[in-house]
Amino acid sequence: RIAEGEVLQLMNINDADIDEKRYIDVIVRKTATLFEAGTRLAGVISQADDATEQALARFGMDLGIAFQIVDDALDYTGKDIGKNVGDDLEEGKPTLPLIRAIQTAAPEQASLVRDAIEQGGRDRIDEIMQIIRETDAIDYSMNLARQYAEAASRQLETLPASSYRDALAELAHFSVNRDY
Repeated sequence: RIAEGEVLQLMNINDADIDEKRYIDVIVRKTATLFEAGTRLAGVISQADDATEQALARFGMDLGIAFQIVDDALDYTGKDIGKNVGDDLEEGKPTLPLIRAIQTAAPEQASLVRDAIEQGGRDRIDEIMQIIRETDAIDYSMNLARQYAEAASRQLETLPASSYRDALAELAHFSVNRDY
């Protein structure tokens, strides 16, 4: 599944017609599948019952989606997070902030963002960052990430109370409340 996600992401490069559903499909197959496997494995190793294993897997899936959305949003915040602003755009990756900007921007602004995705590069990154700000694409992305993190946390409600469950809940909270 992870390999499928990588192929899908490569197929989506420079495609400005990617919608939110296709974007999430890539995340599910790449990042979220890895998170899901890790959290499911905790249930397998501890010989948990099937319901607990499934809850842990769903927790990981939702957490992985939330984490990746935040990571993609942070690419356009201007914060020093260990990568350059617009790295995804330079590679022609249509991530959620760009998808949202295209959907909600004025036609000429949407056209600029579309062209940037199709051509790749950071030539007009300042203008694109302004469009992202004007369309509230970062807030939209962060709100969606929080919804996934909350869904992940709800999966933990079926687990017995423990410091481990609390740590997982805190991880879900932290993943969407990184400084942006």
